[in-house]
Amino acid sequence: MRTPRTIAVVAHQRKTLGGGLDELRRRLTDRDIKKLLWYEVPKSRKAPKEIRKALAKDPDLLVVWGGDGMVQRALDVVAGSRVPVAIMPAGTGNLLAGNLGIPTDLAKAVEIAFTGPRRRLDLGRLNGEHFAVMAGVGFDGAMIKDADGDLKDRLGKLAYVWTGIRHVGGEAPRTRIKVDGTTWFDDAASCVLIGNVGTITGGIRAFDDAVPDDGWLDVGVATAQGALQWARALGTMAVRRSDSSPFVRTTRARKVEVKLESKLEYELDGGARARTKRFTASVVPGAVEVCVPAA
Repeated sequence: MRTPRTIAVVAHQRKTLGGGLDELRRRLTDRDIKKLLWYEVPKSRKAPKEIRKALAKDPDLLVVWGGDGMVQRALDVVAGSRVPVAIMPAGTGNLLAGNLGIPTDLAKAVEIAFTGPRRRLDLGRLNGEHFAVMAGVGFDGAMIKDADGDLKDRLGKLAYVWTGIRHVGGEAPRTRIKVDGTTWFDDAASCVLIGNVGTITGGIRAFDDAVPDDGWLDVGVATAQGALQWARALGTMAVRRSDSSPFVRTTRARKVEVKLESKLEYELDGGARARTKRFTASVVPGAVEVCVPAA
């Protein structure tokens, strides 16, 4: 593989990995590169503007430093372009990196950026935004919203456990889900997930057969209500296939339409979004190229 000559780095200033951004710069400039473009942001939602600036300079590689929120913002902008992306998993949640086998080791992540194969991945698209890991509504979306911010900074993954316990008592609204135009579910649901990969928040293996480049989105609905039923559902996911739980159903689709009886928060790749009563998600096949470890 030809060494990328122009590299653009877009980094979340508050995220850390290895020796930090100074070490990242040193490791990149140790390589035979011609130009290094550098952009830092204090929050992931500020990243798209900087990424557009970087892409305007036609880099050979975009290096994204941060967690899933930062990666989601980057891939949303990069989708459809020819620029490959290298992920430096410096966040609290690094679900896409973990699903792709990219380690939380800076030296190894940089090596993958330069020598690893490039894999073209699908993305999901919901309300005009792309996602690489999952979109969720209900129990999951509310949990993500409350875990965001200082609590996640202080507790890391435990923030999701803490807020999850607080949300299991919520009432499940009636939910209608259409997959590729056909009604698939019409009942009370506490959580709806649309996934592009198998492992989601908290390390839960939600979609056992998910593949991020198969041209499909995996769809899951949970009907568990209350702490006892959620404990049974999550316990089943820990030891067997998720869809073997009586409180979980899964399927696949290229287009998913969800209509809720009441407004709930939704999330994209671990980032909380607005409350909504309906949304449509669809797959965008082969939308981005990502550097991954050798098989």
